[in-house]
Amino acid sequence: MFYYIEGSVALLENNLAVIDCGGVGYGISISTQTLSRLKVGSRARLYIYTLVREDCFDLYGFYTREEKRSFELLISVSGVGPKAAQAILSATTPDSLTLAIMSGNEKALMVAPGIGKRIAQRVILELKDKISKEAADFMPAAGSEPGAATVATGKLSDAAAALGVLGYGNNEIAAALKGVDADHMEVQDIVRLALKKITAK
Repeated sequence: MFYYIEGSVALLENNLAVIDCGGVGYGISISTQTLSRLKVGSRARLYIYTLVREDCFDLYGFYTREEKRSFELLISVSGVGPKAAQAILSATTPDSLTLAIMSGNEKALMVAPGIGKRIAQRVILELKDKISKEAADFMPAAGSEPGAATVATGKLSDAAAALGVLGYGNNEIAAALKGVDADHMEVQDIVRLALKKITAK
């Protein structure tokens, strides 16, 4: 199994990146989001999801671990294959995707090419429950600030759940949310701020 592939970007076209790693060119399917962060001739590290079937051996690459985690969640939904998952991730960021699922925002998913209302509803139905169940595990970390207001605690809980779904652990989440002024921020902004703090380490 490949965890990541790192090397020089040899070719970029449509949703394909070729990474030259030790003289071997790996053809990797990527989203538009990842494509926008790559440049031919520069070095890059892509986190890899490997799809092996009788008739294929495909590599899907992601610029961040959060995007890879979102891809894995999406393809766990019945009827959502790798191409549909890549289409969704090309149209939205991992944190926006998670928050769209949590809020039941079908339209945020339907902006992706080929994603109709039925698929959008299925993604929300199957993944929202998963996120809600995980929210309870992260609630203590999110609401640990003394004197936190109920509304602020609710926002922190939602943000913590989103970060948990993106693959971060309790300690990372607690540290990232510590001191956040949730009273004056939307959940999406809290998640983005937390991600910046995590990735800056």
